[in-house]
Amino acid sequence: MNDRPRISLWDVTAEEADHAFPMIGDVATDLAIVGGGYTGLSAALHAAERGIDCHVLEASHVGYGGSGRNAGLVNAGVWLPPQDVRARLGEERGSRLITVLSEAPAYVFSLIERHQIRCEASHKGTIHAAHSSKGYEDLARRAEEWYRLGAPVDLLSREKASERIGSTAFFGGLLDHRAGTINPMGYVRGLARAALAAGARISTGVTARGLRRESGKWIVHTDRGTVTADSVVLGTNAYSDDLWPGLRRTFTIIHYFQLATTPLGDRAKAILPGGQGLWDTGTIMLSLRRDASGRLIIGSMGKVVGGERGLSRRWAERNLERIFPALGGVDFEASWHGQLAMTTDHLPRIHRLAEGLYTPIGYNGRGIAPGTVFGQAMAELLDGGKEEALPLPVTGPKAVPSAPVMARLHQLVFTANQVRTCLG
Repeated sequence: MNDRPRISLWDVTAEEADHAFPMIGDVATDLAIVGGGYTGLSAALHAAERGIDCHVLEASHVGYGGSGRNAGLVNAGVWLPPQDVRARLGEERGSRLITVLSEAPAYVFSLIERHQIRCEASHKGTIHAAHSSKGYEDLARRAEEWYRLGAPVDLLSREKASERIGSTAFFGGLLDHRAGTINPMGYVRGLARAALAAGARISTGVTARGLRRESGKWIVHTDRGTVTADSVVLGTNAYSDDLWPGLRRTFTIIHYFQLATTPLGDRAKAILPGGQGLWDTGTIMLSLRRDASGRLIIGSMGKVVGGERGLSRRWAERNLERIFPALGGVDFEASWHGQLAMTTDHLPRIHRLAEGLYTPIGYNGRGIAPGTVFGQAMAELLDGGKEEALPLPVTGPKAVPSAPVMARLHQLVFTANQVRTCLG
């Protein structure tokens, strides 16, 4: 691996090798894919397996964006309860999305198995933990509908949640057996390896500067040459720029930060002893998990603030003391943050930007499973499939005028939350 700066703990600990390939001269292909994350590399893998010649363009390195900075929770569904998804999309389309995303974690783990991706995969579920009595009521409502749909979930009482989490700080939880945890950088690099083996091409360090349609083809102008393609998929999600004008104004950017302790060994064996990852019901969400080496990784909304003894580190120390008082002091070895693309209704989108130009976008912090299956859906569509078979109705992009202001406001609120925690 080269000497580039590491973007997260996962960038250092992933067992899968990095993939760095320059683009030399102009290129012609069937499908050009912009973005080397879950969506782009899943699209490349599935397209190549269908015999479609495809070329991935990544401005930095594989997994540079949200894919390499993720918390690594492979969750089912979306942020909304399933009944609310149907209310917003209608019975038919809502039920289709619920089914696709309910089955998505199993598909992710099947890809990991099929391609022997080394990513610390643990298919033992995740716990949505109630931070308050109201949060538990929300979980009970979700559980009721998941039970009706036959999903393998367990609503945990406060006592049962305490046993599963190793803490009495929560009011209960919802254990989802469909879900699990991974090293997210290991997974995205594994997708790249599988895509390359299937015949896809990947070029890193290539920035797409412009898109134009000419004689029924797309011309992608880059800083390394041009790519001529029949179709284009933009897999840039929260890291979208001005390649397609106005696209990054269709969602609000939210940052999410994480800190990782040094390996804790037996000191942490009572914390999440079943191997599940956790996130809570708080409006400003908190997440917790362990990795394969026994590190605790804690995160929340916002950016890392300060250095070695900065605000975010003190926030992490305070929360670990509150949640796990018997743990004692810990040392941290890594901190990082990434960007999430949040939509106004907390649902993802599949936009048709022009003929033969698509972008799945707006994962709202659920990038692993939706990115994988939406990338697969793009390959099926561009292999002669129909838009009606996609997980979501195809839409055109719609700007959110308040997005830049809301992004700044959210960041102020999230930083204030770190301050409040440290002063409390």
